[in-house]
Amino acid sequence: MRSRIGARAGWHLAPLIAATLTTVTALIPVTAKGADMPTKPTFFDIKDPGSAAATIPRLQPWKRVPLDPEYSGAWTLTGDVDGDGQAEIVSARNVNTGDVHYTSTVVAQRLDGSVLWRWGNPAIGRRGLHHDVACQLHDWDGDGRLEVILCTDGFLVELDGATGRERRRLAIPPEATDCLVFADLSGRGRATDVLVKTRYTQIWALNEAGRELWTITTPAGYPTAHQPIPVDVDGDGRDEVMAGYALLGADGAIRWALPDGGRFQGGGHLDCGRVLRRGAKAAETVLLLTCCGHNRLLAVDGNGGVLWEIAGHHFESIDIGKLRADRPGPQLLVDVVPTATVGDQNELWIIGADGEWLGRIPAEYTRFHTLADLNGDGLDEIILPHSRGVFDGNGRRIGTLDMESQADLYGGRPYAEGEIGNLVVRGDMNGDGIPDVTLTTPQAAYVFTASPVVGGGPRAPLGCGVNYTLY
Repeated sequence: MRSRIGARAGWHLAPLIAATLTTVTALIPVTAKGADMPTKPTFFDIKDPGSAAATIPRLQPWKRVPLDPEYSGAWTLTGDVDGDGQAEIVSARNVNTGDVHYTSTVVAQRLDGSVLWRWGNPAIGRRGLHHDVACQLHDWDGDGRLEVILCTDGFLVELDGATGRERRRLAIPPEATDCLVFADLSGRGRATDVLVKTRYTQIWALNEAGRELWTITTPAGYPTAHQPIPVDVDGDGRDEVMAGYALLGADGAIRWALPDGGRFQGGGHLDCGRVLRRGAKAAETVLLLTCCGHNRLLAVDGNGGVLWEIAGHHFESIDIGKLRADRPGPQLLVDVVPTATVGDQNELWIIGADGEWLGRIPAEYTRFHTLADLNGDGLDEIILPHSRGVFDGNGRRIGTLDMESQADLYGGRPYAEGEIGNLVVRGDMNGDGIPDVTLTTPQAAYVFTASPVVGGGPRAPLGCGVNYTLY
């Protein structure tokens, strides 16, 4: 019988009716640390007590899925690849030579751990990673069934999701194997075009047949993002592409670049991009961007105007959700990573849609996180895989995920080969339409299911969806 997190002993949180995400009506500028940036957050600054806290309820997984030791990798995706109405786990590993990457193995497994199929060469590549792997799940041909698409050495390969059989192998430029993104550049109403790229210099856009639509090198003179972000900023039915610090039109031409004003001096690049608000026109669209090496978080409109920013910290990945009922609109969860130039410590920040600094959780290690309403109270919880912690919108640890962790296996430090465990994937895994969370260790994937939302809510499809990214 399925175990529900919301029903576990010790999980005593009063249900709240799901708050409606209200439109952000005002965006207030917040400037650099030491200027207008407050010295402390509005609501809380709470250090994580860690997984050993005896008073915190331990939450049991619904499934523990042993990962195939020969073909599996840290890069983990979820979805119904064989069309049986149940989710599967797809994981991949890649080759890294001088920061040039390509996918070397993929394995699809059912939730009982049995292998559906394997692809690739297990004699090469690595299980660990510190970047996206060029492997995605997508219904590329629109027939209602997922394919597994990857970039291997010199080729873009399309695999049948049910069997792993190669359907197509399309030649791509050398080293254009860093990551893989699907977009609707052609205005067909679904993502039939694909973006491939080198690590930081060049992007190519290809149509469904593999024909080059356009290419660009160092857009507006800046490095490319880790993963280009396709989004229809102006409502014309075709995606634009946030390629780095520049937005490209569907034709690959530069629409605008972020205003520098001293922001982007020295080395750096776009780490993470999220859509905070979609509008009918560019002026109504709001994008969130973190700038690695330039130590800032920006909110910009679809024309490139800066609405607010926070500078002076190395921000990495952003999640958007509803963490607090006492603040309008969605909130942001972003991790702060220590660097030699900035200092800081590992922290999670909660920030309002208007840039207000709401709360901070210092923790041992904060890379990789997500938001999900696990207890069904209508508000999201923070999931932090490294410490196996579940936190509420007040920064309190309200649950510990009962699973082995990288902290157990490697003395609390990331694996020497790169991140190999402690990654988290959000998406429905048991078919009830409610987003669950899947966390990984080197040996297994753990699925923690969410309770039904009070008052109901929109149904989510199986799995993580297309264009999954670590950033």
